[in-house]
Amino acid sequence: MSRIYLDHAATTPLRPEAREAMLRGFELWANPSSPHAEGRKARAALEDARERVKAALGWGGEVIFTSGASEALAIGLGRAKADRRIVSAVEHDAVFRAAPDVTVLGMGEDCLLDPEALADTLRSGGKALVALQHVNSETGTIQEVDHVAAQVRKAGGLLLSDCSQSAGKFQLPDADMIIVSAHKFGGPIGIGALLIRDFSMLEPSGGQERGYRSGTENLPAALGMAAALKAAELREREAGAASWIAPLSDPIMELSELVYSEGGGIDLPKAGGNSLLILSFAMPGVSSQAQLIKFDAAGFAVSAGSACSSGSLKPSRVLKAFGIPDEVASNAIRVSFGWNTTREEIERFCDAWLEVGRTGAERAT
Repeated sequence: MSRIYLDHAATTPLRPEAREAMLRGFELWANPSSPHAEGRKARAALEDARERVKAALGWGGEVIFTSGASEALAIGLGRAKADRRIVSAVEHDAVFRAAPDVTVLGMGEDCLLDPEALADTLRSGGKALVALQHVNSETGTIQEVDHVAAQVRKAGGLLLSDCSQSAGKFQLPDADMIIVSAHKFGGPIGIGALLIRDFSMLEPSGGQERGYRSGTENLPAALGMAAALKAAELREREAGAASWIAPLSDPIMELSELVYSEGGGIDLPKAGGNSLLILSFAMPGVSSQAQLIKFDAAGFAVSAGSACSSGSLKPSRVLKAFGIPDEVASNAIRVSFGWNTTREEIERFCDAWLEVGRTGAERAT
């Protein structure tokens, strides 16, 4: 029986439309920054891709193409015209690598960013850049970014939102800077973007991308990214996943210690909602690492959290920040769905999870 890939939050397969666009891009081999006819032709294709990305995302500001989300975070957090950085405790590790000297805010009720703590921190002086993810990559928890944006702007600050898990799937939040990663929605690996309302919010660095990012532009990848966004039907996929997962997950909810889902779950309130494309389950009596081995042997690709830290034996920093006890978090795995996931694949995984879970529960007793 064929293997089933359920780790789309780490990366999702390249869409055929993106592959075809990249092949056309490889024929435009000239440097888009060159002044000759070949370079101008490549530049025209790059700018067309930029406009199509903006149109697909409904973005009215500027787009800086980058090598991915990590570089976009480094530019946004490192060069924003702000005196200090404030980030939520559940941000991706790439945020803390990009801005190690930050003020970290914990989560309040319903696993949302604590508004009172944010208000106190914003009053402490100096223009602030606040970083708040849209959809959490380990739990699918959706933060109420629009509400936070209003609070930050009232205090004269800027808001950056990591939308790596939501761009192409949900409407973008009302942020001043937005992080996009192409390989999360069926585009190629190696390209992303920093969306910014106005270039005046950033310190320029010289080079390409209007002087805000150095390096020859990756034209084939930009074309692939634009094509993937145009082809994206993940809003419909989200609705489909909801209708498929709700009845199938009931037996899992009865057996699991912890479930992230549209209906909330034990120990984790509903928060601002949850993306049904990312779910996390804790299996009683079976560690995350043991589950990964069992599911991989059974033909399922799942993870124990973000790909950058899933090899660690330590309990998830993100789950801890959400208030999940270590003994529960150490038994949690992440299951994430994408543009080519089918109902049959979800059904097969639910059956496999119940089989492993019941075996673990019997051994525990």
